[in-house]
Amino acid sequence: MQFIDLKAQYQALKTEINENIQAVLDDGRYIGGPQVKELEEKLAAYVGRKHCISCANGTDALQIVYMVYGIGEGDAVFCPDITFISSTEPSKMLGATSVFCDIQPDTYNLCPESLERQIKAVLAEGKLTPKAVVAVDILGNPCDYDAIIPICEKYGLILIEDAAQSFGASYKGKKCCAFGQIATTSFFPAKPLGCYGDGGAIFVDDDELANVIRSICVHGKGPRGKYDNIRIGMNSRLDTIQAAILLPKFKALAAYEVENRQKVADRYNAAFAQHFTTPFVQAGCQSVYAQYAILAKDTVTRDRVAAHLTAKKIPNMLYYPTPQHALPVFVAEPGYGESFANADDYCARTLSLPMHPYLDEAQQQMIIAAVLEAL
Repeated sequence: MQFIDLKAQYQALKTEINENIQAVLDDGRYIGGPQVKELEEKLAAYVGRKHCISCANGTDALQIVYMVYGIGEGDAVFCPDITFISSTEPSKMLGATSVFCDIQPDTYNLCPESLERQIKAVLAEGKLTPKAVVAVDILGNPCDYDAIIPICEKYGLILIEDAAQSFGASYKGKKCCAFGQIATTSFFPAKPLGCYGDGGAIFVDDDELANVIRSICVHGKGPRGKYDNIRIGMNSRLDTIQAAILLPKFKALAAYEVENRQKVADRYNAAFAQHFTTPFVQAGCQSVYAQYAILAKDTVTRDRVAAHLTAKKIPNMLYYPTPQHALPVFVAEPGYGESFANADDYCARTLSLPMHPYLDEAQQQMIIAAVLEAL
């Protein structure tokens, strides 16, 4: 059994994926081939953005966003305490300060009240300039944008949607990647829309920002091409073969994979609701369940269930075992007295189970039975 079964997905899409790869090999345009433009246009239309600019990976996508907005020394970037390091790692590389916020106890996303407390604390101290908020749609579940957007507007902050885990999810009628001034996603193989290597994308509506992003992606190129360098940039492009692989995967995600993920989550929820805290999705929203995480009553119970699953050769993971504020690389960042109680509690009790759109009912029942047996 696989935690995320990419082999099963490949078997389902094998013919089209193979044909697309062969077409790239026959054509010979491995960088900037027509499949890249086709993919960008389809993804932009799907999420409702004017521009999609693909790049080498999701972390690069975030770094490019920070570069576009000139985020650096003396700036504060606000981020939820439960996420992967890439959400603010690039801003730290550019000299900014990461200011973490607690999460909501039900969705595990950025807590709007904690966000505003941290903004006020930074302003009161007067050493840093509040610059941006990174709203991470954790585990594929969209943030509470109705609450977060007004806070960003109130304090004049750039809202960056980190949709690395949520491509295909939606918030009150809008697809993830459609929120904030700018949004990013990742095509890491395990993501809801993943390629066979690394890849990422940036979504934006502003034409000028889109032009700057495309410039940064290719060494800061100017209007006359890659030898007309007008700014410092990066080498960050999505390979044509990866775009060709993503095209049939995207078609499957939109056609049935998101729906299949809901069915798996519904079965899990029905089985576990009496014994664990199961994922909460806000009314009018749809999670894409990049991971399916339950909370046990305590750490001892969580560890017992995990050990039992491992003994049964059922894969399981902790997303995430350590909150950002407790990582060695961030321990010196200012906490401004925030307790991070919800984040600490989440890390102490979380356990993620196999989740993907090709998980059949027999496998699900095997997982459910093993989890309940461990109790």
